Amino acid sequence: MTTTTSSTDRKQQHIETGPLGEEYEHEPVPTHARRGLLSVSSVWFGFPMNLGNAVFGGVIVYNLGFLTGAAAILLGNLVLFAYVGALSWLAGRTGENFSHQAARTFGTLGARIPAGFLSTVVIGWYSFQIGLSGTTLQEALGWTPLLGALVGGVFYTVLTVIGIRALSLIGLVATPLFVVLAGVAVWFALGDGGASLGSALSYEGVGHTLSFAAATSIVVAGFSDSGTMTADFTRWAKSGRAAVGAASCAFPFANSVSYLIGGLVVAVGGAVDPAVNGGGFLGLLTGHGPLLTFVAVLFVFVNLGSVASHCLYNGAVGWSAITPLGMRPLAIALSVLGLAAALTGVWSLFLDWLNLLGIFVPPIGAVLITDQVFLRRRTASRTSRAYRVSALVAWAAGAGAATAAHYLLPGFVDAVIGMIIACGAYMAAERLAPAPVAQAA
Repeated sequence: MTTTTSSTDRKQQHIETGPLGEEYEHEPVPTHARRGLLSVSSVWFGFPMNLGNAVFGGVIVYNLGFLTGAAAILLGNLVLFAYVGALSWLAGRTGENFSHQAARTFGTLGARIPAGFLSTVVIGWYSFQIGLSGTTLQEALGWTPLLGALVGGVFYTVLTVIGIRALSLIGLVATPLFVVLAGVAVWFALGDGGASLGSALSYEGVGHTLSFAAATSIVVAGFSDSGTMTADFTRWAKSGRAAVGAASCAFPFANSVSYLIGGLVVAVGGAVDPAVNGGGFLGLLTGHGPLLTFVAVLFVFVNLGSVASHCLYNGAVGWSAITPLGMRPLAIALSVLGLAAALTGVWSLFLDWLNLLGIFVPPIGAVLITDQVFLRRRTASRTSRAYRVSALVAWAAGAGAATAAHYLLPGFVDAVIGMIIACGAYMAAERLAPAPVAQAA
């Protein structure tokens, strides 16, 4: 008996510590498999520190000016911190991924609707990163977009297939690389344009296509999908508090830094066509010798890989949780679909994409938080159901309110309106419903 037990233990240890360890797609992460704070934090820390956010930050500052744009960026990140932090706390306590979280609130079958929706939406972000890889390298080095997209797609897929440890490692590499090269880019911009950091603070912006509320909505919408699915990452934390700590490394810290760096590039005059390209700074790093150019190319794949692999991981874990399939084969299949979508050029419509995310996604998390945080004493012991209509209706109400706000209330943040209405609608529905019947032991 002792020999058999030892053999089983060794086999389990090999599964969890081998090159391709267990990812727990179909069950909560057990306590013994949870990871340290640095490991989980690096997954979230490296995710927002990316070139795409620098582009968005530059667009915001181009339209609002540096100080007003910075205020919109910080406000959006505080909203994300409250939102993602609450969902992360739930994940750290239970070890459940987003799909399992959603099943508690939307029902075992009803959860497939928001889970399938979000697991598909994040593949759109994956396509965006593949497309950005191709066009960025075309602009900087003259590569064909297809070559850059193909090389990037293969690299990002390999990272995802390795699993959570690869996401942690790429975050540890991508974050300092982003900060150092962004600093070098700003230094080159200051030298070429004759501006100063002090003058950047007085930059007033020259665009007129974004309001303060719209800029804040862009920040919130930018991570509303993976932020809602934060449990896929923070389920690995050892406690709810540790999960919140890991999420806080991204919001407000890393996400704000990446946006503000892009805004700074625009404010000091280092951006090319900032209305479109925002604060993308890769072009500032090329043309200064082969060594820096090589580092810049490496930076593109590492930096965009820290985003693309996370999005692909979200999609693969999400679909594996609602199907019998494993995360790794799904990651490969979804990667092929994402590459096909990127080659159509649909990824370039990113502002429309952000508007869609800001309207439809945040109400999902708002219903989850209301159900499992605000009303947890009332709902914790209820019986499981296939569909929980009140949750689905509250999501629809929140999305409808956000849509109306987008067109009728331009001075308000769409995502926040949607979350407030979804929360209120769900709370009202639960208060009016009969008290839940505790599940028999």
